[in-house]
Amino acid sequence: MSLHISTAPCCWGVDDVNNPHLPEWQQVLGEAAQAGYRGIELGPYGYLPLDATVVGAELAEQGLRVVAGTIFDNLVDPANLPNLLEQTRNICTLLKQLPEIPKEPGQRFAMPCLVVIDWGHEVRDYAAGHSARAPRLAPAAWAGMMSHIRAIADLAWSAFGVRTVIHPHAGGYIEFADELAQLVADIPHEVAGLCLDTGHLYYAGMDPVQTLRQYADRLDYLHFKDIDQAVFDQVLGEHISFFAACAKGVMCPIGQGVIDYHALRELITELGYQGYITVEQERDPRNAHGSLRDVAASRAYLAQVGF
Repeated sequence: MSLHISTAPCCWGVDDVNNPHLPEWQQVLGEAAQAGYRGIELGPYGYLPLDATVVGAELAEQGLRVVAGTIFDNLVDPANLPNLLEQTRNICTLLKQLPEIPKEPGQRFAMPCLVVIDWGHEVRDYAAGHSARAPRLAPAAWAGMMSHIRAIADLAWSAFGVRTVIHPHAGGYIEFADELAQLVADIPHEVAGLCLDTGHLYYAGMDPVQTLRQYADRLDYLHFKDIDQAVFDQVLGEHISFFAACAKGVMCPIGQGVIDYHALRELITELGYQGYITVEQERDPRNAHGSLRDVAASRAYLAQVGF
């Protein structure tokens, strides 16, 4: 099997580019390389410069390659579509200007890919992890979101040859089991694949092993996280936003939480999954001093269980 373990800037608390406490992007790349990773995501739009010469030089110095770009934005509002398509063009332009990543035998699509995540709705942010009380989109609004995803995916593929993968995410309108099932029904695999995230699946009340098995035929990319059960139980009892829960430490280094990575290793082998898996651990950027230690611990644990 050919598996490559990458990481992402969210491990350093980089989720909102307007947060004044973010570490410098060069620090994130340097520490990712120091921890033993050879791949990294771009992170939220605008965190890494869109200048391929500037980014490419730093990536080369650190021995890193970019495995994915991300749109982390409001996929529902029709007025936001021009912004989403501009992000698509700019991210994909950068991705195609960086060194090509060889496609692994058995890998469905070459990397880098474009990860698409719905975000930006307070009513859902404060209902993260609570399926029973989280409001669902009206059918017309859901259909509009699906149309926006198709527009992003069509542009990324037709103009740039970049595969789009949709990421169910805590606090967005694609989070829970019923929404994942509807997404798969509405977006054919030839249009876009799935990026399933073990931590977000667990946060949403799904079993990561069972869900990866259920959607194996749609799975083009994986995110690995772990969850501190004690903190999770605490924050589910509070009126709290998702990233406020992350600031309290609900996400922990892989191997120190509740998710069964031995079982996931067996499943990945059974499914014959090839390609890229990205380690993530959302946190408050003011706690980024612990990021190097944690991403190194996650990488070491995954190697220990066979990844």
